Amino acid sequence: MTILRNTALATLALLAAGCVTPDQALSAAVQTPAFAGAMTSTQSSLLALPPPREKLAVTVYNFLDQTGRFEPTEGVQSLSKAISQGSTSILVKALQDAGNRTWFTVLERENLDNLLKERQIIREMRKQYLGEENINPDALPPMLFAGIILEGGVIGYDTNTVTGGAGARFLGIGAHTSYREDTVTVYLRAVSVKTGEVITTVVASKKIASIGVSANAFRFVSYKELLEAETGITTNEPDLLALRQAVEKAVEMLVVEGAELGVWSFGDKSAGDALMEKHRKENGGVFAARAPAGKTPVTAQSAQVAPAAKATKGS
Repeated sequence: MTILRNTALATLALLAAGCVTPDQALSAAVQTPAFAGAMTSTQSSLLALPPPREKLAVTVYNFLDQTGRFEPTEGVQSLSKAISQGSTSILVKALQDAGNRTWFTVLERENLDNLLKERQIIREMRKQYLGEENINPDALPPMLFAGIILEGGVIGYDTNTVTGGAGARFLGIGAHTSYREDTVTVYLRAVSVKTGEVITTVVASKKIASIGVSANAFRFVSYKELLEAETGITTNEPDLLALRQAVEKAVEMLVVEGAELGVWSFGDKSAGDALMEKHRKENGGVFAARAPAGKTPVTAQSAQVAPAAKATKGS
């Protein structure tokens, strides 16, 4: 009995030593410096994309949460959205990462009113203080416009798609582990401004894993002396990180499928062919078919109204 009691007390001491009080956790969080967002595997793949034959100017007006899902809570209604409402910003960042800024020139459209107001202020100030009736184009050059609009959004957030766990207890001492899996799905399409045609569409999904591990002890170590101890940790994959990876994968798929359709092309044909073959294998050999014979595909030149490198007239 003495040996058992000493063992139990030692176990309790170890459990207590591994615990972190709320004050300690708060102090550690406050002292942790700010850090850059984690580099994901999909972001690395985006950055490594072979450059295109011609850079494309694209616009993104809205890429929003279309699920209507609220944060799941126990017993009460929550008004917090389950999905980040900043998915447009995530898409813009992914487009800039494509080929390390070689694929797309992204034009501001989400807050276009703010941009136009600021340009109007410049016109008024130069007219009032410099007397310019015709604004100097060097001071306020024409805005660029694009030939491709990227649209879509977050179309699915499925919770508890997989749940499970396992546990065991012996002589009042046991451990338990639990697992839960959610899935976020995004949809992205490219639309030709010149014709209104939906050039290509892609759908990408990312699983979100949550894992919990706990251990506990509950037993009498002697007459009227009860040992009760519990410890555990839960790891939740951030929803924002999963959304980032789904959007980054969608942009990569859009680039590759557009090249397969002949809408745009890689500067290095051999590197592009190898990448398209890799994506065919990932999709089980099913991939977009090339444009039918006799039909002129929407090339980079025809789809892009104004090349990114040249300013065009108009505001």
